[in-house]
Amino acid sequence: MYPGVHAKIRADQPAFIMAQTGVAVTYAELEQRANRLAHFLRSRGLKRLDHYAIFMENNDRYIESCGAGERGGLYFTCVNSYLTADELAYIVNNSESRILIVSEESRATALSAIGQCPKVDAVLVANGPGDGDRILNLDEATASFPTTPIADETIGTAMSYSSGTTGRPKGILRPLPDQPPSQQLALFDFLQRLWRYREGLVYLSPAPLYHAAPQASVNLTIRNGGTAIIMERFDAERYLQLVEKYKPTHSQLVPTMFSRMLKLSDEIRRCYDLSSQEVAIHAAAPCAVPVKEEMIEWWGPIILEYYGATEGHGLTACDTAEWLTHRGTVGRVVAGELHVLDEAMQSSEQRLDPARLALQRW
Repeated sequence: MYPGVHAKIRADQPAFIMAQTGVAVTYAELEQRANRLAHFLRSRGLKRLDHYAIFMENNDRYIESCGAGERGGLYFTCVNSYLTADELAYIVNNSESRILIVSEESRATALSAIGQCPKVDAVLVANGPGDGDRILNLDEATASFPTTPIADETIGTAMSYSSGTTGRPKGILRPLPDQPPSQQLALFDFLQRLWRYREGLVYLSPAPLYHAAPQASVNLTIRNGGTAIIMERFDAERYLQLVEKYKPTHSQLVPTMFSRMLKLSDEIRRCYDLSSQEVAIHAAAPCAVPVKEEMIEWWGPIILEYYGATEGHGLTACDTAEWLTHRGTVGRVVAGELHVLDEAMQSSEQRLDPARLALQRW
């Protein structure tokens, strides 16, 4: 369901809560903020299929910064908040971003970068002062605009970048159909089923929102009328505390997070109530068999693993029962066609059949 509908039927429910500060933003507040920002972007000439960028740590202005693009037919690029000024400038220029949204914490790096970004019309600073005609405070820049939707709403989406391990990072530009934002993109329909999301879930987000999967996870949580608990940064025991406090049903982690929690003492691990968890998803890196065995013993059969890429060219997945049957597997092919290659980069003779063949870790 579109967030604008949730803003009417569950206006006072938190759409998300920041874990460290406790700042909660309701659906009504999120709707108003996202609409104001969408109007601002239109006022600066951004039309359907244009681009802007977000360069911030996890904070309470991140979700609206994405939401404005999602309803404005825009591509928004969430940039790794640890990049240098030169690295940021490259992505801003390569993405042809016209607006850059930053935080006070990332301000210095951003201002150093925009000298190299002649196409950037304005920099919006969340929770920080403006400075002249080009550097604007986010609230001041959007205050005069309506809290109601723009007249030409159409769906937008994130344009993520690769990590750049084989050269410069590359923008992953997916086709964007001309459809209303109330109509969810097909990719998110697929992820909804894969991640087993449901109406009213509570999602604990322990990862940076500039990554594709965490950003998509929070987006889907809000579309499902749930509440996202967003950690500013990951801490193993703090994660367990938040599970007990907010009773999340879903979360998505990486194997390193599992390892850090397993290093906690048995006394600490056993003192928190984790019974609310329904689905714990992990991805992004190989998970050692002993680590996963310990996590299943601790959390039960709720762990769902998938492997894929932001480009969306193929994906595998397995639930706990499948993994216990084929320990070390990364699951069955659930999207695309995949081939197994040997060390000489030669293809296996048999194409993987997702209906009958479990794909072993390569």
